[in-house]
Amino acid sequence: MSERQAPEVECEDQHAGLCVPDVAAAARYYTTALGFTAGFLWGDPPAFAGVKLGREQLFLQRGEPAPTGCSVYFMIGDADELFAFHQANGVDVAVPPGDREYGIRDFTVRDPYGYHLTFGHPTFTMGPRVPIERVDVPVRLEKRLAALIHDLATHKRMSLSSLLEETLLHTLDGVEPHTKANLRHIAELKRRHGIDYDTHASYRFTE
Repeated sequence: MSERQAPEVECEDQHAGLCVPDVAAAARYYTTALGFTAGFLWGDPPAFAGVKLGREQLFLQRGEPAPTGCSVYFMIGDADELFAFHQANGVDVAVPPGDREYGIRDFTVRDPYGYHLTFGHPTFTMGPRVPIERVDVPVRLEKRLAALIHDLATHKRMSLSSLLEETLLHTLDGVEPHTKANLRHIAELKRRHGIDYDTHASYRFTE
């Protein structure tokens, strides 16, 4: 047989598919307990369904579950936030959250059909170590803003120095340093600490 060169394939999405005995019941569990949103149900009774996590879609199809040797991995904005939701819903946790050596903080749950689902977010710890020397930089901040960044550092499991370094490095390159989940948490912290001024308020601060 002569070797044939593979065509150049364009593929923007891929969707895992899991066999379940009752598609409607599975879709209901995924949307109520696991935090997915409803995509579609096909058939009467449903034989095929799609549930979404962010922009990604997981397919559920009627059939005999075959969880052995099968797992699905989801990269999300904040694994700890979703883990708290799963805990509150009594989801079966197979592996609790942890920072992995492959640079991801993740956890694994087991759905009612035995499938393992892992949810994680990057910790950006991969790559060579960068030797540095830190210096003390005298700084004074607006009181409410100082309280917010302390709380944000705790939320992100970072030191205050690491949080400021992360923010500065991203800002200097014109890159958003926070995930959408972190931005939602920051909005809550701003409400909690009464920060009602806008982005450019620092030019108008007066003591």
